[in-house]
This record gives sequence, C-alpha cells and structure tokens, in this order.
Amino acid sequence: MGVLSGCLLVVGSVAAFLALISPLVFIDMRWGHRVWGGLAPAWPGGGYAFGATLGVLLPLTAAALVAPLTRMKWRRSRLRSLAWALAALPGLAAGWLVLGVIGASWRPRERRDWDGDCYREGGACWVHERFPYLGTVGLAATVLVSAVLIALLVRHLVRGQSAPPAPGPAT
Repeated sequence: MGVLSGCLLVVGSVAAFLALISPLVFIDMRWGHRVWGGLAPAWPGGGYAFGATLGVLLPLTAAALVAPLTRMKWRRSRLRSLAWALAALPGLAAGWLVLGVIGASWRPRERRDWDGDCYREGGACWVHERFPYLGTVGLAATVLVSAVLIALLVRHLVRGQSAPPAPGPAT
C-alpha cells in the first residue's frame, strides 16, 4: 500500500505542476506577441506604463489570492472555509494571467537561442530592444505597491490589537 500511495503522490504532483504551468505557456504562445507588440505600445504612456501596470497588478493579484485564504478556519466550519478557498480562485487566475504576460517578455538566457521569433514584433527580444528598462520599471512598481500593501496590513493589524476592550456590564 505504501508504494501505491507514493506513486499516486508523484503522479498527483506532476499533474498539479502541469496544471499550473500550462496556462503560463499558453498565454506566452497565444497572446505574448500580440500583447507586447500591439497592446503595450498602444497603452496610455506606452510600453513602460504597461510594464508599470503589470508591476502594480502583480502584488494586487497576490493579495486577492491570499486575503480570502487567511479567513479559512477548517475547525470551525468546513463549508465556510471551502467558500473562502473558492473566493481565492479569481485572484489565482488573475495572478496567472499577469505572470503569463510578464513571462512573455522574458528573453532566452543564451544568445544563441535568440531566433527570428524572438525578434519578431512583440517577441521577447523585440520588447527588450524597444523598452530596455521595462524590467526595472515593473520591478519598481511591484516593490512600491507591495510596500504600500504591507504598510496597510501592519496598520490594520496594529489598529486591531490596540482597540480598547469592549465595556462589560455595569456593576
């Protein structure tokens, strides 16, 4: 029975990995060139503003994924916890979409792998030639929004802890 359980665990892990990586590959293959070649340059502010928008959306989608999961309490109510888990799925889907669009702009590591498709309009090499500081802009936006979200979370937690106790019955 132990060997069967181990095999099922391995197969399940591989299936989960493929289920999570497949949307990223699909977004890159189907929409990558069109998003970076058409949408990003036409975005208000151009490709850099599009990169900043993606950088802002990344921590927001992560928060949309994590916030409902923090409300889950399996011991109190399994049904309510399942509802909170389902409420996190839109954040997961949005985050995967944002990661897929960001991933479509990543160049292959080795220069010898930079083929004609990489330099085609909207391809990863084309994106980096057209917008050489795109990664810096996106990373700066991600760090800035993450810092604001963390500050808001800390403020919320501190406010929740410093609240005065509710008045009891008068004696």
